[in-house]
Amino acid sequence: MNQTTNELPFDPKAFLAKANGGRTVSKYATNQTIYQQGDPAVSIFYILTGRVKLTVTSEEGKEAVTAFLKADDFFGEGCAVGETLRLSTATALTECTITEVTKAEFGRIIHNESAFAEFFISHLLIRSSHIQADLVDQLFNSSEKRLARALLILANFGEEGEPEPLLEKISQETLAEMIGSTRAQVNIFMNKFRRLGLIDYNGRIKVHRSLLNMVLHERPQIESGVERPQ
Repeated sequence: MNQTTNELPFDPKAFLAKANGGRTVSKYATNQTIYQQGDPAVSIFYILTGRVKLTVTSEEGKEAVTAFLKADDFFGEGCAVGETLRLSTATALTECTITEVTKAEFGRIIHNESAFAEFFISHLLIRSSHIQADLVDQLFNSSEKRLARALLILANFGEEGEPEPLLEKISQETLAEMIGSTRAQVNIFMNKFRRLGLIDYNGRIKVHRSLLNMVLHERPQIESGVERPQ
């Protein structure tokens, strides 16, 4: 006997792709703000397509990039564990399609669907490992190696599927914020990576596998002869 629709296994991605009840699917233009730091935290977001940037701003007005997110990533999930105000600002880095799930709906589906709970827990574990890796990166690696790692992450090296060129709109200022450095240093390092044949950089950035090989094997070209801004 054929399975009926009601008997099909629960599919978290299909569930999140549809607007219904406490779920809303919206499109965002490039550079459009999704929420701002300090806004009430009342829902969780899931990226269907596109990329999102998370930033934090200090009381002195200094901004830092904390994450670049892609399709199948959650964000704003802090409200599910008691966060009442947004701790960061979320901005569409490209045109995006994003599902917003109310806190109540999210809690209901986590309670009722074990497949969804497993899907979300997997996201949390991956996010936690990324945060830990970022902390180690900031503590022990040079600005140059942090930039190399950031470029590899943005190009999806290590993810399923083929690596992809980076976005045209990622500026040197944004890369500097991401690695805790200056635009002048990023400019020097990007030009160096290009001279070594590790990237193509002409408006659009294309990362070559040779950059991954160099970072993994910590070959001396990356660290030696680093030029410093005057």
